[in-house]
Amino acid sequence: METFTFSRAADPAEAIMAGAAASTAQQGAEVRFVAGGTTLIDLMKLDVETPKRVVDINRLPLAKVERAPDGGLKIGALVRNSDLAHSADVQRDYPVLSEALLSGASGQLRNMATTGGNLLQRTRCIYFRNTDTPCNKREPGSGCSAIEGFNRNLAVLGTSEQCIASNPSDMNVALTALEATIVIQGVQGERRVPIGEFFLLPGDTPNRETVMQPGDLITHVLLPPPHPGARSHYLKLRDRASYEFALASAAVVLASEGGAIRHARVALGGVGTRPWRSPEAEAALLSKPATRATFAAASEAAVRGAKPYSQNGFKIELAKRCLTSALATATA
Repeated sequence: METFTFSRAADPAEAIMAGAAASTAQQGAEVRFVAGGTTLIDLMKLDVETPKRVVDINRLPLAKVERAPDGGLKIGALVRNSDLAHSADVQRDYPVLSEALLSGASGQLRNMATTGGNLLQRTRCIYFRNTDTPCNKREPGSGCSAIEGFNRNLAVLGTSEQCIASNPSDMNVALTALEATIVIQGVQGERRVPIGEFFLLPGDTPNRETVMQPGDLITHVLLPPPHPGARSHYLKLRDRASYEFALASAAVVLASEGGAIRHARVALGGVGTRPWRSPEAEAALLSKPATRATFAAASEAAVRGAKPYSQNGFKIELAKRCLTSALATATA
């Protein structure tokens, strides 16, 4: 770990100015905000992240889960994962989010990890975390070791010749199915970004994972009002039952009327370079009966265009089975 300066921000404006000033300093210094630190501190120990300044934001007033005026939910960026998972509003109206959060990490980590930090969670690709190996995400232009190396846990959707790293978050998959909006405060003021536009595909710039700019601070996540009559479910498939990242996961939100599916939102995890919304699967579900055949067709549509690599081709079939099972559970 390299030497850095440490400070605490008293309000969002102070944090934003610290980030913006550091990013434009002549020495090229970088700032990182820290709350729970469950990702950042690990990466600093590995010298993957080497900020010159770390700003503690735990004192900012962003740790509440509140009802929004439209009947939706307003989630502060500093709400701990465990508190969000056990929120009565979340468990009643957005159970898919609670299930996703409780499937991630461990109880101790969920007590520290925050909503904002989870949104910005970095990949667990072993080459990204090993500074002795080439990684375009960590060092643009150096190459992608995973394409010809160990890629069993990596993505089959949204990949490029520059990067095949998968997004590791469970929470973000559920937020994608719930069509969350990310509220960001920056030097130019506030902007609201639909979660589908927040995460970037690797393309030729895998080092850019989100639309965040220097000095930007996530302040809240907004969930729309729950869809009337909707049922939801999150299913995670992994090598072991706890403290493990998904090989494949599925978040589904469905509502039926008159024996047919009238509302469908589908997102996959573990298989995409970002939380993977599947409009193809949703289209295959709409106006169809909630049957195993319908679910199988939707699952086929969800992985259409997937590109397997030397060790992760099994993920395509695993994702199909995961989604089929999640849909069946949600409509049981």
